[in-house]
Amino acid sequence: MYNIYGAAGSGPVAIEAVLELMEVPYQVLVEAPTWEGEAERAKVTPVNPMAQLPVLVTTQGEVITESAAILLWLTEQHPEANLAPKPGCATRAQFLRWMSFIPAAIYSMYWVRDEPERIAGDNKAVYPELLQRTADRIAHCWNVMDSQLTPQLFLLGQQMSVLDIYVTVASRWTPGRRRFYQVAPGMAEVVRRVDGLVQLKDFWARRFPFNTDWDG
Repeated sequence: MYNIYGAAGSGPVAIEAVLELMEVPYQVLVEAPTWEGEAERAKVTPVNPMAQLPVLVTTQGEVITESAAILLWLTEQHPEANLAPKPGCATRAQFLRWMSFIPAAIYSMYWVRDEPERIAGDNKAVYPELLQRTADRIAHCWNVMDSQLTPQLFLLGQQMSVLDIYVTVASRWTPGRRRFYQVAPGMAEVVRRVDGLVQLKDFWARRFPFNTDWDG
């Protein structure tokens, strides 16, 4: 069984959703919304000195961090699930490109947003502008990604991959789904399709419930 350090509504949900689709046993060993303060981060630092989620502990006790790395590793361990283009496949390069783009360009913005004082110190007067600028940057990055893709049933064609799960989860965060639909219309139907997967219906309700704050 895989063990996960996670938190509802956060990045580890993508890992959990993929494990649900793979029908692989796992448990959320530690629930730690690290953005809520030092007490929560302290639950994670023994396995990840960065005090960040997600963390996956393998059946052999190996610790893996970084969401994209975990997702890629899982596709290698469970190729029967067919959730990644195989090496040499025509869509492999773009798969790797966008799996790297999300944490580098989008996910990284939330380190600032969760605690603006990390960048602005005690100058609270600049917090609103910082939050607005990071939201705009995230929206811009989604728009760039959308402009480079021609989705079919899923982002890279007819076959679902972990990239679809990754985008579906991340697109629920700030600036929210309504804006995501506006700036990334090509990807909009794909994330709606993943939202509606029968295999994940109960999972979404449990770990990232639908609500009007992000859907539109």
